[in-house]
Amino acid sequence: MEPMGSIESYLAELEVVVRGIPRQDVQAVVDRLFEAWRRRQSVYLIGNGGSAATAAHMMNDLNKFTAIGDLPRFRAFALTDNIPYLTAIANDESYADIFVESLKNFLRSDDVVIAISGSGNSPNIVKAVEYARTQGATVIGFCGSPGGKLAQLADLKVIIPSPKITQQEDGHMILDHAIATALRERIEREEGKRG
Repeated sequence: MEPMGSIESYLAELEVVVRGIPRQDVQAVVDRLFEAWRRRQSVYLIGNGGSAATAAHMMNDLNKFTAIGDLPRFRAFALTDNIPYLTAIANDESYADIFVESLKNFLRSDDVVIAISGSGNSPNIVKAVEYARTQGATVIGFCGSPGGKLAQLADLKVIIPSPKITQQEDGHMILDHAIATALRERIEREEGKRG
């Protein structure tokens, strides 16, 4: 049997990282997303690599996990998921344009963009966020430490307090589940008020 030292040290480090996630920042994101749900505003999610997978997962959780009875549902879209369109833009324009071009098709001034990036400096993320701000959309950034340009540009941000990309990505998935759970509870209370 392999020694468990590396497993134990990774999980112990991750426990410290999770304890360091600023709860008030997460609550601010929940509040804004609940407002988006109430106002029927769209939520667009973007990310690269593992962050693209997190964007798709969060889209699923916002749309499916928070669906309660016949109450309105989230309007969440992972811009990472249309591979033919993304590759057409990357091929004909540049990879830095893949998300901004998608936003130009759909984004309205009252919508929300959730940008997920460990470094916070991915050119396609930064370009999309800059565009979203010019359109009056709310930008939510999920970053790693120290946060990069995304943390500077975002209206709301949650920085995972770790310089390690693996732990940043773990933290972003934890944010997804914590936020979706909090939103589901709030939507359930709305159903209770109607009953």
